[in-house]
Amino acid sequence: MIANNGGDLVALALREHSVTQIFTLCGGHISPILTGCEKVGISVYDVRKEDTAVFAADANFRFTGIPGIAAVTAGPGLTNTLTALKNAQMAHSPLLLFSGAAATILKGRGSLQDIDQIRIVKPFTKAQFRVTRTKDIVGTISEAFFVSQSGVPGPVFIELPIDLLYPENIVREWYLKDSKNAKSITSKVFNWYLRNHLNKMYVNTNYKPDIDVLPIEYKVASRSDVQKSQELINAANKPVLIIGSQIINNRNLVNQIKDLVEELGIPVYLSGSARGILGREHPLQFRHKRSKALREADLILLLGVPMDFRLNYGRSLNRKSPLIIVNLSRDDLNLNNNFKKPTLKILADPASYLKQISKKPTKEYVEWVEKLQANEKERIQQIEGFADISYNKTNPIRLFMELETLLPEQTIFVGDGGDFLATGSYILKPRLPRGWIDPGVFGTLGGGAGFALAAQICNPEKKVVILYGDGASGYSLIEYDSFVRHNLPILGIVGNDAGWTQIERDQIEILESDVGTVLNHSAYEKVSIALGGEGELISSDEDLVQLSKYIANSKPRLLNVILAKTEFRKGSISM
Repeated sequence: MIANNGGDLVALALREHSVTQIFTLCGGHISPILTGCEKVGISVYDVRKEDTAVFAADANFRFTGIPGIAAVTAGPGLTNTLTALKNAQMAHSPLLLFSGAAATILKGRGSLQDIDQIRIVKPFTKAQFRVTRTKDIVGTISEAFFVSQSGVPGPVFIELPIDLLYPENIVREWYLKDSKNAKSITSKVFNWYLRNHLNKMYVNTNYKPDIDVLPIEYKVASRSDVQKSQELINAANKPVLIIGSQIINNRNLVNQIKDLVEELGIPVYLSGSARGILGREHPLQFRHKRSKALREADLILLLGVPMDFRLNYGRSLNRKSPLIIVNLSRDDLNLNNNFKKPTLKILADPASYLKQISKKPTKEYVEWVEKLQANEKERIQQIEGFADISYNKTNPIRLFMELETLLPEQTIFVGDGGDFLATGSYILKPRLPRGWIDPGVFGTLGGGAGFALAAQICNPEKKVVILYGDGASGYSLIEYDSFVRHNLPILGIVGNDAGWTQIERDQIEILESDVGTVLNHSAYEKVSIALGGEGELISSDEDLVQLSKYIANSKPRLLNVILAKTEFRKGSISM
């Protein structure tokens, strides 16, 4: 295709970088990008909130290994994305966020929605580009793809003024519509200035450009670090491996991770987007009593996992055991080293490192594995005890145990909530690589709809299930409209205990007040129905017999499950 405008150039560059879909909320500033994508066969998925588009772009990378694309209009369209943009940054998710902007000639003159967008997004992005000539559009996009994936992956921002995107003849008409009537010297000089400005904008524009796709290299560990790692592994009798979300960043190795872990033979705990890479059941994978294992381990390997609050800032680790940290981020390598000093700090791609050390001879850890299995069994029995308690509403533990049994192997779990999601994570077993997605370390609420949207688009043959806290659901239930319009049979499950329970539980006990934490047992299922989907109410354990029927949905569906308050996660507040 020969481009007719700047928006077409954007679309051609995206297609050359293997982009197959773009997420957006329309706006006059960016219309040429959307129509350009339509021309070249890139699917355009429009949503109801700009942050949903960015959450979807984030998830697009997590499911495909290709940076996701979001496009929003200028001003408030951009500022509405900031939480999702920061979430992607902290989750190390590469994406490109395009925003429209005021016309180049009007920048800083009080034009509609004209703000300093670069300054706003700078803290949340790896790089920011403001394009002012059409000939720079394609090269800027190629550079943005490279930057977003190199080193520590993350989001990149590209600002494209409205006059750069629309057809040249139309823009010239906008600028010069009064030029024929110019009579005064001042008017003639101003028209000369406008023509000169336009000529600079469109200088050397190539509407059938060559597009460079820059190769991405994944940093590997040095021979010395690999050798030292192997020496520590060979000396250990009770090693523990913890793998985090960075393990999926290397698109060349993501499908080999299971084999590499098996070759290494070390018991493993998975976190974040790594959950599911070993399948539903694996003899080396453990899910419970992780802190106890870390206190008893004689070697700990953290691959793509920082020593943050999730590891009690390093204080959960055996202080006497050697520690190997492998991370793409230098900041994460050095985080909280005062609590637990690493033996080896390796700035490298975790998947590449795993491949480097997995080829070495390994030994079996039979007694250690048996001890971890005993810990696992003990915790499972405790959880089953909570499931046996009867309430006048639905027992959340029992709900999740039923879902674990009924949901198919080809299921992707999307998490959006606090207490309800955390409860489910103890029981539900991710089945697939990239089979679990949640916000990550930022703890963001509201990402569920965008994550699910991309999950279903990228995996049309799989079942996508959103686990919504009733509080969190309020951020994005309107996107059931998007699910319906785009024919995405996503199943949402709202854990409705009429409160912000993760906060409420400790607030009442410590501060003796529930102020600000109380919600209603609202009829959330009716939101889906009103927007063209399906909805069902589950109000007690007796209603769970209907679950198998409800999860066999071919249209978007929302289950509103009225939950009993339990003590299952008492004292779980994080700081």
